[in-house]
Parts: sequence; C-alpha cells; structure tokens
Amino acid sequence: MPRADEPRGLPTLPMTDEPPVAATLRIAVVGGGWAGLSAAIEATRRGHRVTLFEMSGQLGGRARRVEVDGTVLDNGQHILIGAYTATLELMRLLGIAADDVLLRTPLRLIGPDGSGLALQGGSPTISFVRAVLGHRAWGWRDKLLLLRVAASWARLGFVCDAPLSVSQLCTRLSAPVRAQLIDPLCVAALNTPADSASASVFLRVLKDALFSGPGSADLLLPRRSLSEIVPAPAARWLERAEASILLSQRVERLQSADSGWLVNDQPFDSAILAVTAVEAARLVEPLRPEWSAQAAALRYEPIITVYARSAGVRLPHPMLALASGAQGDNPAQFVFDLGALNGDTGLLAFVISGASRWVDRGMDGTVEATLTQGRRELANLLHNPLVPLRALTEKRATFACTPGLERPPAAICTGLVAAGDYVDGPYPATLEGAVRSGLNAARALTK
Repeated sequence: MPRADEPRGLPTLPMTDEPPVAATLRIAVVGGGWAGLSAAIEATRRGHRVTLFEMSGQLGGRARRVEVDGTVLDNGQHILIGAYTATLELMRLLGIAADDVLLRTPLRLIGPDGSGLALQGGSPTISFVRAVLGHRAWGWRDKLLLLRVAASWARLGFVCDAPLSVSQLCTRLSAPVRAQLIDPLCVAALNTPADSASASVFLRVLKDALFSGPGSADLLLPRRSLSEIVPAPAARWLERAEASILLSQRVERLQSADSGWLVNDQPFDSAILAVTAVEAARLVEPLRPEWSAQAAALRYEPIITVYARSAGVRLPHPMLALASGAQGDNPAQFVFDLGALNGDTGLLAFVISGASRWVDRGMDGTVEATLTQGRRELANLLHNPLVPLRALTEKRATFACTPGLERPPAAICTGLVAAGDYVDGPYPATLEGAVRSGLNAARALTK
C-alpha cells in the first residue's frame, strides 16, 4: 500500500488556466531545486518530455537534507507563510496534505519573556491592528504612529520609490518599533539588514502577507525535512510521469543548435536553467554576455543555522524572536523548537540571517556567541546545558535584496529561459519565488 504522502497516479489539479500545447517538446531542465522541480512538473503536465539534470546527488537545492550523527537536519531552518499560494498548490498536486507536514500558526514575533507582536486568526488587517494595540512593550504614541504609517503605505498601494531602503522608509517609526518589528521582519523576509534592504520589495511582502486575505500571514513551520515536503514527492511524481532525472550530472556545455539546444551534447527543443545565478552566468556567458554579466554581478547574503541541544527543553512557542541587531554580540534573530515540530525533543535551531558579519568573524566565534545568547535569553527555559550539535553556513543563501537592484530577466534566448528566486520579479529570494519562477519558465516555453 502506498504511503499517505505518495501521489496516486498523475493528479490533474490545475496550476494554470492555460491548456497544454499540442506539440510535444523535448525540454531540458538544468537544476533540481524547487524552481527546477516546479518547472519540470509544469512542463510534464503540459505533455512534454522532460529530462532534469542535477549536479549533486540529491534534489532540493539549497533547501536540502543533511545528516549529523544520525540526526536528520535541513541545511538551514526554513519557514513558509500562508501567502505562498503557488507552493501550497504544488504540494496539493503532489498529494501532500499541508496540515500533515506543516504546523500552521498565526504570525508571532514573541520573545522568551512572552512580549511581542502576536496576530490572531481571521482578517490579517484587523488582527494586525489588534496586535499592535495590544503590544505591551510599546507606548500609545508608538502604536498609533505605526498604524498611521501602515495606513499610508496601504493608501499608496504598497509602492514606494525604488532607491529607498527599509530604514529610510521607516524613519518616522519609533526606535522600539523598528527594533522589535521592522528589523526582524525585514531580515526574515529579505535576508538583508534594514539599512541596506529594498523598501519596495519589503512593502510587496507586507502587502501579500498582511493584506491579502485570511491566513495569508500565518507561519507554516515544517514538521518534516523539507526534502519530504516537495523534492522527494516531486521526484516520485516525475518518475511516474516518465520524466528522466539525472543526478550527479553537472551540465558542462550548453550550445545552440539548428533544432534547439545541446545540453551536454544531448539534443533538446528548449531548455530551462534552474541553477544558481553563478552557474547560469557560466553557462550563458558564450551565448548572451550581457545577461551573464548581470547574473554574475549579484551580491549575496549568508544564513547561518546553529543547531544545539538541551535535554528536555520546550519553548513556549515553536518559534521565538530573540534580541538581535546589526551591532553587539547577539547573532541570532530567531530560535526554533524542533521538538515541538518534528518530535526531536531538546533540539533547537538558532537562525542568523544577513550573517555576513558573523561569517567574517569565523564559525567558532559565531557558535560561541550564539550559545552565549541562547543561554542568556532562554535562561528560564533551559534546565540542562545547551551544547552545540552542528553549525551550517549557506554563504550564498540569497541575493542581497538592495534598493533599485536590477535582476536578470527570465528570458535569455529563443527557447532558453532562466528559473530561480534570483530572476526578475516582485519577491525576494524565497521558496515561493523559486516555485513561481519555475512555473513561469515552463509556461513561457510551452505556450
């Protein structure tokens, strides 16, 4: 009998209103991350023959599975939100029930002492207003000013001048509001510190999360390894659809041919580059130097995840906000109780976003500073020593989402498109951005 999360047959849930085209194309998808898997599935659903090339030995890209001393971990702690409609639709297509693999909670930026912003269910707008008014650490002037500023953003359609940073956008807000709300939201959503993050992208995220309907601002915290949520089910779906998946196959050559494209000397009608911007720039440079240069010019922000154990610990919420800032010795912005999510009691994940400064400091110093922060801020919750398990660094976790950033377009050449969270679009580097870009790439090639 198949497992509950295995797709039975080939589901036909529509991810697009456009009908499949009549002609069958041979499509190469280069890259097996969430963008590449989304592109491969969408192209297959449209009746095309897909071959997926993945340079590593497993699918998933930067959201991949690692194992440390018998403990299965993700290569960094990821979260989703209710506004990730394309990702949730992809999971439904794959036969994955979101409630089985994701813990849905209202958005909470709550600290270990219980203070912070906590939204309730229902309309995100109404819940946001109530949460602001009920914030115990802010004065009435702070609260009313925040609501007035947020209302002004809404009146302007959540649009602002491209050169503005998030810090410049929020200069009218009080220091406590910026430190306890804007800064953690910004670094969580854009993985870029507020003083160098794009205000226009930040506003787009706020619009979709807080003002696009009930549940859109909810946090969706993985109960399982991300590999089990999309990559593994996607691989099973593609194999049943007779798509070809080639692991440990780096694409060394991409050449234009009379009938389409040669990928590692294999002929295809079209190709989708769903690799990193660095890898895409390498492959495209002989074909479109200007596109390659734009992709190669992107700068990056790292993310460090410090996994640690403290026997028997249970946090009051699965995710807590920690006191962190651009200066000082508090590296982590959030800590996750993995015991509350996947049952591995005592396992905590401390997340350091926008971590360039800590990468420069060195891993040993970063781990020690993180554990010191954890012992101090969680002192009333830890009844046993907090000991390190593993620190994982993704140096190119996301592109630096800076004001006025010009990202490379999806279109490269006729029959060749790019997919990935870095391609031009309204969203920062997120799983949702990757999924949407993959769907769009497949649709562009198969119209």
